[in-house]
Amino acid sequence: MNHTQDRSSGSNGPELRYLAIGKISRAHGLRGEVSVTVLTEFPERFETTEQVYLGDQFQAVPYRVVGHRWHKHNVLLLLEGVSDRTQAEQLRGQYVQVPLDEAIPPPAGTCYLYQLYGLQVITTAGQQLGTIVDIIETGANDVYVVENQDRQILLPAIAEVIQTVDLDQGQVIVQLIDGLI
Repeated sequence: MNHTQDRSSGSNGPELRYLAIGKISRAHGLRGEVSVTVLTEFPERFETTEQVYLGDQFQAVPYRVVGHRWHKHNVLLLLEGVSDRTQAEQLRGQYVQVPLDEAIPPPAGTCYLYQLYGLQVITTAGQQLGTIVDIIETGANDVYVVENQDRQILLPAIAEVIQTVDLDQGQVIVQLIDGLI
């Protein structure tokens, strides 16, 4: 099972509204451009996106994109109302986002991380393990944090363990391997 790398968060708390496609790493030049680290597997979307939202996945401020260009591995954005380096520096660390309804559908057989939160985890033998409440992104593979009334289980998101993700049924089928629980 694969998933896209777009950053987001779980279902506890406010309703998720935005999906991060980049993160502002620094100001670029003197005219207000910001250098954005690309977080989406669809970087071409920066070519056509006319408005982005800066903030977190629950609350953000809209900015009209008045210019973009590629510089090394980052995209440089010029945002309406940001006209000098000082203003651009104040945006450092902000996530560049789009509304969820503007997200590009992931390729077949993949899903966004946010779609996994709240799914029921069931073993191939039919044992209910709990609900995905968090995802730890590591260098090697993600780890799904599954909770039930009794305990917390950490499941590596690897092909040997994650058998099926069924968003329509709201469940993840897993094959437990020795030493997991």
